[in-house]
Amino acid sequence: MLQFFNSCSKGRGAWLLLALTAFALELVALYFQHVMLLKPCVLCIYQRCALFGVMGAGLVGAFAPSTPLRFAAIGIWLYSAWEGLRLAMQHTDIQLNPSPFVTCDFFVSFPTWLPLDKWLPSIFSAEGDCAQRQWSFMSLEMPQWMIIIFGAFLLIGAIVLIAQPFTRPKRDLFNR
Repeated sequence: MLQFFNSCSKGRGAWLLLALTAFALELVALYFQHVMLLKPCVLCIYQRCALFGVMGAGLVGAFAPSTPLRFAAIGIWLYSAWEGLRLAMQHTDIQLNPSPFVTCDFFVSFPTWLPLDKWLPSIFSAEGDCAQRQWSFMSLEMPQWMIIIFGAFLLIGAIVLIAQPFTRPKRDLFNR
């Protein structure tokens, strides 16, 4: 199994699938925001950024999958999935254990050199409250689904990282 994950990490298809999956989740988030008119909170926007990180990792990995650049892509993938998981768990805690003393910020805080909320406000501006429950599916709230999604990204990324030393044995044409 580890040999399979290693060989997948050396091809463009798996990396493009990773990027496409994250892109599809971004489109779903924008559908919720602009069509269903759900207001994203600060933690939602940060989780959206983590998804962009996973998508970026897929694009970096697809650029040169059989070079050492794939290790940078795996690093970006694991970091983004870890941060997304951490943010989703924090968001879930705020929703499941409401407290006036534990809230999220009122405004997103991006670096001054990268004010995404000013450049693309339709994607990166936060108007909602982190404690407000706006959507659920199969009795799970949106941040709980994000825990599952980022957990899956993190688990698969860790397996891909662990699989890197395991290569398929080369077949010899004369010794079958």
